[in-house]
Amino acid sequence: MKLLKRVGLFLSSFVPLFCLLIIKELVEILNCNWTFNFLNTFLLIILIFMLFSSVLILVKTIKELNDFNGEKIKLIKKENLTHQHFLGYFSLFVLFAVTFEIEMYSMALIFFIILFLIGVVYIKNDMYFINPLLNLMGYSFYNIEYETINGELKTVNIFYRGLLEENKIYILSNKFSNLFLVKTRK
Repeated sequence: MKLLKRVGLFLSSFVPLFCLLIIKELVEILNCNWTFNFLNTFLLIILIFMLFSSVLILVKTIKELNDFNGEKIKLIKKENLTHQHFLGYFSLFVLFAVTFEIEMYSMALIFFIILFLIGVVYIKNDMYFINPLLNLMGYSFYNIEYETINGELKTVNIFYRGLLEENKIYILSNKFSNLFLVKTRK
């Protein structure tokens, strides 16, 4: 998977945070608590750019996975993992959106350093299935055990919109490393 797509998928996991920070900045503007200077203007432009570009990359990736002809599988067992990753991301959102005064140069620098460090771990470990924006879009994250058409039993982490049913036939799309989508068979 290309680096740009990997970075876009990582940044899309922070879209709710970007929205909170943009809202925070806009409220400060409306309350006349904010002065237009280089840092404030630059941060607002960067946040809006990261928001829209990462959403576009995520939507394009989901479309590519949906259009990809995957492997027919029989779902044997499923475990919903969505709740396991929520608290970690929620605490990061609260840390950044509530406690950070990103209008200060030191806080802006720390924000981007933390985002960079999380991004390195996220991308290096192919953690694309951990994405709160996908959850907000109706997708859930599962660890599934499935049977291939050759009778092999395998396990994988996937995302799926809706509720998975065991012993049902699905299509497993895997166009990108460690980013799996399960679709209902057509």
